[in-house]
Amino acid sequence: MVRIIDYKQRQTENGRAFFVLELSGGIEMVKSTTTNQFYATSKKAFISSTFDEQTCKALIGTEMPGRVVKQECEAYEYVVKDTGELVTLTHRFVYNPEESISTKEDKAIQRLLADEKTFSMNGHHKEEFAI
Repeated sequence: MVRIIDYKQRQTENGRAFFVLELSGGIEMVKSTTTNQFYATSKKAFISSTFDEQTCKALIGTEMPGRVVKQECEAYEYVVKDTGELVTLTHRFVYNPEESISTKEDKAIQRLLADEKTFSMNGHHKEEFAI
């Protein structure tokens, strides 16, 4: 699930104003490479909208299915706001509306759950009840 946490006004190349919604993908724990301590963060993405400002304000807090995922892109420069450091990035975060299973572990769990013969009945394997 993602949550709409804010909105921003942007302009098209011809100067027409429109609004984008800021999405948060939820809390994630990340281990710092310098301190080895964990910190909480979340991936964020922006999606264009056709809504007016009043509607965008009303949508803040709304949850939607999907997630924010990392997507490779052409290299671009980015200034880190806190430090002023100029870095080159080759990815961006985008909204993916599908809640797809992506890891091998999740797929294995889904296969296990789909096979009803895997489970026992009242603590006994199903085959033991055959008469």
